[in-house]
Amino acid sequence: MNYLLIENLTKSYGEKLLFEDITFGIDRGQKVALIARNGAGKSSLLNIINQKDLPDSGKVVFRKDIHIAYLPQNPELDENQTIVDVLFNTDNKYLMAIRQYEEALDEIKKQDDFNNRKLLEDAIHQVDILNCWDYENKVKEILSRLQITDIHQTVNTLSGGQRKKVALSKVLIEEADLLILDEPTNHLDISMIEWLEEYLSKQSLSILLVTHDRYFLDNVCTEVLELDNGKIFHYKGKYNYFLEKKADRELIERQEIEKAKNTYRKELDWMRRMPKARTTKSQARIDSFYNIQEKASKRIDDKKVELSIKTERVGGKILEMYNVSKAFGDKKVLHDFTYTFKKGERIGVVGKNGIGKTTFLNMIVDKQIQDSGRIVKGQTISFGYYSQEGLQTYDDKRVIEIVREIAEVVRLDGGKELSASVFLNYFGFSNTLQYNYYSNLSGGEKRRLFLLMVLMQNPNFLILDEPTNDLDIFTLMMLEEFLLQYKGCLLLVSHDRSFMDNLVDHIFVFEDNGIVKDYHSTYTEYTRKKLLKEKQLKSETKKDEKPVERIKQTSNKPTFKQKQEYELLEKEINELEREKENILKLLNGGSDDVVILTKWSERIAEIIALTDEKTLRWIELSEIIE
Repeated sequence: MNYLLIENLTKSYGEKLLFEDITFGIDRGQKVALIARNGAGKSSLLNIINQKDLPDSGKVVFRKDIHIAYLPQNPELDENQTIVDVLFNTDNKYLMAIRQYEEALDEIKKQDDFNNRKLLEDAIHQVDILNCWDYENKVKEILSRLQITDIHQTVNTLSGGQRKKVALSKVLIEEADLLILDEPTNHLDISMIEWLEEYLSKQSLSILLVTHDRYFLDNVCTEVLELDNGKIFHYKGKYNYFLEKKADRELIERQEIEKAKNTYRKELDWMRRMPKARTTKSQARIDSFYNIQEKASKRIDDKKVELSIKTERVGGKILEMYNVSKAFGDKKVLHDFTYTFKKGERIGVVGKNGIGKTTFLNMIVDKQIQDSGRIVKGQTISFGYYSQEGLQTYDDKRVIEIVREIAEVVRLDGGKELSASVFLNYFGFSNTLQYNYYSNLSGGEKRRLFLLMVLMQNPNFLILDEPTNDLDIFTLMMLEEFLLQYKGCLLLVSHDRSFMDNLVDHIFVFEDNGIVKDYHSTYTEYTRKKLLKEKQLKSETKKDEKPVERIKQTSNKPTFKQKQEYELLEKEINELEREKENILKLLNGGSDDVVILTKWSERIAEIIALTDEKTLRWIELSEIIE
């Protein structure tokens, strides 16, 4: 039986049919991406699967013996809980045992008495029975990778991005059989995204994933489910395979629609001339006519219009920065930065969260003042700045009214014009959504509207800070095509590696202590070179540490030194395992000395770490020797 089975599911809101009679399943080990345009019913489908909503008909069936974890796009956490409460509020027996152990340690530090010693003893015994010592290390690694340091911080003090990381951590440490993840890469920096995709791809679990990050999708998922026009289409391949087969499907569909239109015209003429007396044969033809009419009236929305917005004329001087520095207290975010921007330049900006990328952008548009140095702007420069904090409130206005206040029409290259309504429609704002009030929009829709408002102002220097969040893959591709036609300067901050690779000519890499390095390559090329350099440095360090091993080998045979190390490691690993067993016996022996108990617990953690390290080296050598 499938881990998850969707059978004949139908859902509509009012007169709008989201999907009808859809059926699919996800089995053990399947990693599937769910792709759909905004408004196509993707969110409703996820809500139904996770019992947040009910279908009109059909059913959702989970296998009884599996554990499921769900990460919503905007997690709702209890405002008064601490991070540790959120993470360990679960029926997962391993997490419960670890939490009891951590709490017992805290209590005994506060008051060392018989009752607290007994609590610690019982907690250690439970952790030992379930063999949770390795699991505790896994939890610590996940929290460390997602930069969750203070687990006693309350939820109401967290930003939206921090809440998403906490919710993602909870999902990962639960060790579910099936993960349902809605935009898991939002608010993660590139290093976190790369770690997460490696983590998920190595896990033997099932995944249903919604993401706009095409590299992430390709590296994690091997199948694609597309929700389109109320139907589900299954593609057994990665993202490029999906694009190819989707194009084939739509081509066949167009041909069938065109054929139906030709037949419809002939049959319509027959219907008009048909005598009133109807035979059984003519009634069958009438029924067939209505089926042809339905097919002929179908539309495939390609949205292949090329948009190239007309930009204001740019003079000789664009933007010049001389020896610019900025610090907040002891933290340097920019140090002695000098650069002269050139006409039509496309630059990506990358670096870990909180390192200073947004401060850099804010200084360019005078939202923050540099501590030293000069920033000189050309007289003809008109900035368009999309930032995460730039949202305004228009609660009493409709979307179309807000946009028309900026411009009734959007001026394109070649003297063409596009109405505000058509431009909105191009980026996924349907006619219905255009006449909705701003206050009724979701957070993602508000950010998308703000992005369009920036683009409509015809800037000749465009600054985009994380523009891809809350965009579906199709809208993202349209934005990408739009920006490829853009003729002004582009400064782009994005955690979407595919988006960055396709759009920028070179990248500013923000490093520690305010250092910014300029790399004339794509982000992917930069990371490859960086990883290669790190490997080379590690290799050189090992050679420096072990000069004896610098032996010229003319074959793949192991050296005597490697054989010795291999045998020694085997003995050391066995000794560590024996020591671990002895300590576990002592822990279960009923000692009431809290100092000794704590010391033994810490030693267990050290042994596990040492065993892991030595085992990895042993595996490396075994591949050479065997």
